[in-house]
Amino acid sequence: MSSFHDLGDALLASASDAIIATDRAGVITFWNPGAARIFGFSSAEAVGQSLDLIIPENLRTRHWTGFNNSMATGESRYGHGDLLSVPGLTKDRRRISVEFTIAMLRDAQNRPAGTAAILRDVTQRFEETRELRRKLAEVNRVQPRG
Repeated sequence: MSSFHDLGDALLASASDAIIATDRAGVITFWNPGAARIFGFSSAEAVGQSLDLIIPENLRTRHWTGFNNSMATGESRYGHGDLLSVPGLTKDRRRISVEFTIAMLRDAQNRPAGTAAILRDVTQRFEETRELRRKLAEVNRVQPRG
């Protein structure tokens, strides 16, 4: 039977989902192979950078307001297993759709020390859903109601 430590190492090294951790200032402290695959930045390029690296510019103010509130209060609106869907930014500046869950990291005094997030690229599903909605709206426009 494998140890919990081996399980944790295997999960953190996974290339399927992104696992990203930050300190309380929003500086990236951990970036797994999944994050490199999804966002295009290597661990060496991402660790030590602000989360602005992957946050589209028009969403940064809202992100930092929520992030700073979480660090001040120790509570996140998204820390209870809720999936949050947001746009992300790749190294080649493409916008992608990601879903993520977040966990608060705490110091020895139980104060907020940063965040850990697990993110999944859902761009294809998001675009397929948007296309289906567009087609449905077109059908509803063309067919008379009666």
